[in-house]
Amino acid sequence: MSDIDKVTKHFVAHRREALEEVLQADVIAYYGPISRGLIKPYTETLEGISAEGKNRCSKLAICLHTGGGEVEAVERMVEITRRWYAEVIFVVPEKAMSAGTIFCMSGDRILMDYTSALGPIDPQVQNKDGQLVPALGYLDKYNEIVEKAKNQDLSSVEFAIAQNQDLATLRRYEQARDLSVDLLKKWLVEYKFKDWTTHRSPGPKQNKPVTQEEKEERAQEIAAMLGDNHRWHSHGRMIGIGTLQSKLRLEIDDYTDKEKRKVIRDFHEIIMDYMERYGLYFFSHGDNSYEELRYVNR
Repeated sequence: MSDIDKVTKHFVAHRREALEEVLQADVIAYYGPISRGLIKPYTETLEGISAEGKNRCSKLAICLHTGGGEVEAVERMVEITRRWYAEVIFVVPEKAMSAGTIFCMSGDRILMDYTSALGPIDPQVQNKDGQLVPALGYLDKYNEIVEKAKNQDLSSVEFAIAQNQDLATLRRYEQARDLSVDLLKKWLVEYKFKDWTTHRSPGPKQNKPVTQEEKEERAQEIAAMLGDNHRWHSHGRMIGIGTLQSKLRLEIDDYTDKEKRKVIRDFHEIIMDYMERYGLYFFSHGDNSYEELRYVNR
């Protein structure tokens, strides 16, 4: 390791410690795609926190920056995380898209500011060429062709496209979509809504107890909205805190203009600078642990 590497990682650790002090939690950073191949370094980052006999906090803060990835990997990462921590919060300094949004919904709290964004829950799956593609786009187009066929309005080009589709692949896309919705609903009820005991909105139910059925209904509503491809129009649509709070009525902790904003930004920016300098597509860090992967052509 070069002296520059050592100095940079010293500052990353120093700023992580400052964030741990502000949040009163263990902190790890996860920067990069979410995939099954990255479950191992994520696990090693978690396990590194208790290396050399350090006691864990009961709460973990995950500083997450991702464009998304595989929902199956999210499910496994949540199971691993909850093995170690009873309370998990997510800090989103910039973006947590697609599978990253689903990951955030497994938390007890989500911290964002006015520059942060989540995204539609359009799962990414591997196509026949091994590339990650958003599943809902493929399903929407195929369903559109099916509807045209029912109405006898199918062009020869569309007929050829339909014939060329692999039904097993399309089924895999449907399963990824359904898994995304099911996990989001499950985790919202189990973690995000666990302290939602009385209705707070003005109306006939205000101050009345919240039932399990009502929690499940709200989770279904949020999952349906985030999974509505026609509402967001784009897999890469960035959904800010204002929309999440007003349209989805999702409770988000806004750290805008507060003391912790500077600490979070400092931690985020030094990691982003380090990744750019060394051509990293993945970086994770917790106490006593650094995991990083470089682009092969850098």
